Amino acid sequence: MPTPTIRWEVPPPAPPAIHARLSHLHPIIVQVLYNRGLADVEDVAEFFGQRRRPDDPFRIKGVSQAVTRLRQAIRRQEPIAVYGDFDADGVTATALMVQTLAAFGADVMPYIPHRVDEGYGLNNEALKWLHDQGVRVVLTVDCGIRAVAEATYAANLGLEMIISDHHSIGPTLPPALAVINPRQADCSYHFDAFAGVGVAFKLAQALLRAEAAAPIAAAPVQLVEEDLLDLAAVGTVADIMPLRGENRLLVQRGLIELQRGRRPGLRALAKQARTPLEKIDAAAIGFRLGPRLNAAGRLHSAVLAYDLLMAADDQTAEPLAHQLDALNQERQRLTQEAVKWAETELGDNPAENVLLVARAGLNPGIVGLIASRLKEQYYRPALVVDLGEEEARGSARSIPAFHITEALDQCADLLTRYGGHAAAAGFTLHRRHLPALRQRLNAIAAERLAPDTRVQHLPVDAVVHFKDLDFALLARLRELEPTGAENPPPTFAAADLLVQGFRRVGGDASHLKIKLSDGQITYEGIGFGLGERALDLPMRVDVAFELNENVWNTHRSLELMIKDIQPAGRGIPHESV
Repeated sequence: MPTPTIRWEVPPPAPPAIHARLSHLHPIIVQVLYNRGLADVEDVAEFFGQRRRPDDPFRIKGVSQAVTRLRQAIRRQEPIAVYGDFDADGVTATALMVQTLAAFGADVMPYIPHRVDEGYGLNNEALKWLHDQGVRVVLTVDCGIRAVAEATYAANLGLEMIISDHHSIGPTLPPALAVINPRQADCSYHFDAFAGVGVAFKLAQALLRAEAAAPIAAAPVQLVEEDLLDLAAVGTVADIMPLRGENRLLVQRGLIELQRGRRPGLRALAKQARTPLEKIDAAAIGFRLGPRLNAAGRLHSAVLAYDLLMAADDQTAEPLAHQLDALNQERQRLTQEAVKWAETELGDNPAENVLLVARAGLNPGIVGLIASRLKEQYYRPALVVDLGEEEARGSARSIPAFHITEALDQCADLLTRYGGHAAAAGFTLHRRHLPALRQRLNAIAAERLAPDTRVQHLPVDAVVHFKDLDFALLARLRELEPTGAENPPPTFAAADLLVQGFRRVGGDASHLKIKLSDGQITYEGIGFGLGERALDLPMRVDVAFELNENVWNTHRSLELMIKDIQPAGRGIPHESV
């Protein structure tokens, strides 16, 4: 398996003026916040939830028109379809909007396309079927922003389209009654990095506020924002959206509702994932709940995950959660097998800047997972394609230096359809265009990627000494949660440590257990996936790590979660020590 070169990036220290301005905070916390661009008292107060920006959803372009039309449909009892995507973001967004509209007494139905039979996003056959069922208003969630042809077809059928999405916007907007995407250049809302479920939440929020100001429902609406926050948190984290700004607030508030366990489906899913409700955090969503929800759309039908989220009681929810758990185990097995095949295809050191592997018979539900693994292992953009008889469907994952959807924009003439954002995209094309796509993407990469972009960069928040580490610091670090994309758990580095002992652990010996000393203080650490480092570990090392708590019976101790380990003097730049 290839091991990418890793370069630690140690930031400059926060200026004394910043420490003085934020003197009420631990100095290491000040440095962490400074690294994330937070240096003003007001910004820091907002980050910690001590003040909130106005969150008027009607400032998002398209929301006013959408609310007006949806309220009209509710009054007239016109059938509404909520058309979602088959991943965890799309499924939570679909459930959120159906739950909201149903609370108003709307005649509403969900529609989630089948990944294999229909593919991503709007398709004409589905739109025709919805029209034939009597639907007159179609609200998309987490899809549709690039579906110009399909939206035109829908309009010709007589369907009124409301597009709500968060993906990158193409050169032409789809024709629709309203397009809700905060990424629009002329949208005045202060935040534009929502997940699809975040955009759906803002629309639901607008409907609730409009109802409070001018009721139209036949009976009082028994729904409040808090009822939807668990879905917003799950979809936002599962879609790896940045946990900053309003996303961070949504997830903070949503975790409270998740821990209360009010939704039977998520309660049952947490039980299957062996996660106590009070222990649910962003990491639990990302690594336990989200993958199980995603497994439905990858190997079966996303309707299974939707049904779980909408389950009214435990008796309904628990068998569905069991099915999702079984599908997730199967997804893991299939992914491992396919990654081994892809690694064999590519070898240890492929020459291309953009990797592309393709074969017939790949499960379309796991091509994105394979691409993600290849991107991580080779640290370069990776595309994985399932070859049909004529059409090929693929998924792409990319590194920060290469905006994959912008690259696909330059290949639009080769593609039947595509969409995504900077780090991930999906696409279809005729298989005869595959060699040209490979060639063009590599030509684009040759222009855009500097020679050092194959080097993986590990951001380090601060160089510390073991004497700086204690439970008081750990308590302050936990105040930075929820952590995730663009607000990662703080990473620290310590220099020139003595290796007092180490061993490989885990069923396949893939992890490294190690004891490290600075001459006065000794800590134990665990490096997941670093087992092979034991083969040539020097006696003195630099270590990059996250600080964690280890509890054994009633004994609590600090533990280093090791992210990388280098020979002393190789990891930390000399001037940073």
